[in-house]
Amino acid sequence: MMRKEPTVAKVEIYTTSYCPFCIRAKNLLKGKGIAFDEIDVTDDDAMREKMVELSGGRRTVPEIFINGKIVGGYDELSALDARGELDAMLAHPA
Repeated sequence: MMRKEPTVAKVEIYTTSYCPFCIRAKNLLKGKGIAFDEIDVTDDDAMREKMVELSGGRRTVPEIFINGKIVGGYDELSALDARGELDAMLAHPA
């Protein structure tokens, strides 16, 4: 029996426990029924450095990646959604 590949994008979101924009981003994704991997960098300097490296130098949270590509933070995620572009990005597997 062949294993089916996922039919949705891989979403990762780097967060901290005290970030209101992280909560908004997670709620936007949850509202769309999109599963995501949350990486909490609150007390993890090594993981935060990895986030900065992956995001091209961005130090703020959230940092959101879809299929390994940086989307940005909550404002960028929300703008993609408002333009109707987010659903198309989320529909394509990595």
